[in-house]
Amino acid sequence: MNPIIGQTGTSTLPSTMRAAVWYGPGDVRVADAPTPIRETGETLIQVERVGLCGTDIGIVGGTHPRAQAPLIFGHEIVGRVAESDDPRLPVGTRVVPEPLISCGRCRACRTGDAHVCRQLTMYGIDQPGGLARYASFPSELLHVVPAHLAPEIAVLAEPLAVALHSVADIDERSGVVAVVGGGPIGLLTAIAARARGLGEVIIAEPNESRRQTAQSLGFTSVESTDDLHSLLLDRTGGEGADVTFDCAGHPSVALELSALTRVRGVIVLVAVYKKPAALDLRAINFAEQRLLGTRVYRSADIDEAIDLLASASVDWTNFGVVEFALADVENAINAASTGSVGTKIIVDCGGNDD
Repeated sequence: MNPIIGQTGTSTLPSTMRAAVWYGPGDVRVADAPTPIRETGETLIQVERVGLCGTDIGIVGGTHPRAQAPLIFGHEIVGRVAESDDPRLPVGTRVVPEPLISCGRCRACRTGDAHVCRQLTMYGIDQPGGLARYASFPSELLHVVPAHLAPEIAVLAEPLAVALHSVADIDERSGVVAVVGGGPIGLLTAIAARARGLGEVIIAEPNESRRQTAQSLGFTSVESTDDLHSLLLDRTGGEGADVTFDCAGHPSVALELSALTRVRGVIVLVAVYKKPAALDLRAINFAEQRLLGTRVYRSADIDEAIDLLASASVDWTNFGVVEFALADVENAINAASTGSVGTKIIVDCGGNDD
């Protein structure tokens, strides 16, 4: 198996393609790589756009515990079918790959919870991903995108699925909702909460540009968790949020989650902490609060995300998507890691240039 692209076989496409390859900490190069060849049961896609997220920044920085160089990274992908034997996937169909790889054998997989497989891995981390002209995936992992949905919006399907999964078990009667962290996942979680019919959403985010994006999307936003706490007490008669979503994953936030949330309220951990963090468990006991963990998404969440993206209920032009060319991927990575421009950084892989 090729250590970079992970594919073998034959194809009628050019033998090489342009790809962003990670070779080690801080070392990403756009270079020629072998074009992946689809195996039996796979579909080859011509990649259009790839979104960058915190996981990708960790890979590039050399801090991700599983990623091994050399690697084509990127798991938030949209593209068009280039080769397929699947009758539901004719050439030219726009698709979003589901990048999760589960074992199919453990209890979670056998009971419909493959997204929390104990051996879960992902394309773009453990196997080659999408920051390239072409990528190949098992056909069963591809979700069809409506033809009218532009790739720069469809590429949000994977992170939006994360957000939709995080609100899936929340009571629709919830009143005031707090979101800590107004980055891409935080904003998408706010959008998902509103789509589910939850109450007023208030977002805490220190980045002024992201607060403005939140406001343009119709949400109340404040700068700090202190501001959030004061506003929540004012809006709820001193009670706190019915539901608090932690989309920041910062140790300082963990200590404040219980105080932000009302008695018998719900705390949802959306962001994944990089290491153990202090949490006031006694406060959670005394308030009888529920603490829920979430991890990625179920397959149906991606379908729901595509439907929401394709609907007219959200003006996605206000989301702050900023696009870079594949050749400029280093600047794209810098923008994603610093939050210096826009809300969501995506890379144009040139898959619709032919």
